[in-house]
Amino acid sequence: MLKLHNMYKVYRTDEVETVALNGVNLEIEQGDFVAIMGPSGCGKSTLLNIIGMLDNPSDGDYLFFDENVAPYSEARRSEIRKQNIGFIFQSFNLIDELSVAENIELALLYHSMPAAVRKQRVADVMDRMGIAHRANHMPGQLSGGQQQRVAVARAVVGDQPLILADEPTGNLDSVHGQEVMELLRSLNKEGTTIVMVTHSPSHADYAHRTVNLFDGYIVTENTRAA
Repeated sequence: MLKLHNMYKVYRTDEVETVALNGVNLEIEQGDFVAIMGPSGCGKSTLLNIIGMLDNPSDGDYLFFDENVAPYSEARRSEIRKQNIGFIFQSFNLIDELSVAENIELALLYHSMPAAVRKQRVADVMDRMGIAHRANHMPGQLSGGQQQRVAVARAVVGDQPLILADEPTGNLDSVHGQEVMELLRSLNKEGTTIVMVTHSPSHADYAHRTVNLFDGYIVTENTRAA
């Protein structure tokens, strides 16, 4: 599905140069579930942002379905991103003024589809995530676990083949965190590729493979037996 080759990301100011990614090589196959781990500041979120085409590398190639997207403009990357990638964030990123159903539907407004089809997709994904009874509730009326379920629903409603999750359980207690991880495992079993940044070894155990970063380098990769 995607391949990073000799990937660098350097942030520069007038006085300081910070190397966030230092010659990273990484391949992710369709259907993979990959956990990215490492200490704070090691480059995890930078790597996820580049995979998600939210940022572009300073150097290196990024092959996404065999297409090198590294030199593309933001507008071109955005078009590819909307069609292929869903995002789940630690802070949920729901809009307080919109209902659960409206927050999920927002992810489909960039797609060319009739309103009736959008509504049906939203209804289907809410049922799948066990939040259909919360359709008209506002985010402030939900628990943290329920809000993250809405965020997962929003990420998958467009049927994108790749989900990127940045500390998806970071703001949840252990019970709700495990619920979200079970949702991600279920999505992966259905064929969705998942790349997840996490600090939790127990949540990384849900993945097929763990990539450990340190100071912008991949230092180890561990694959779990099926």
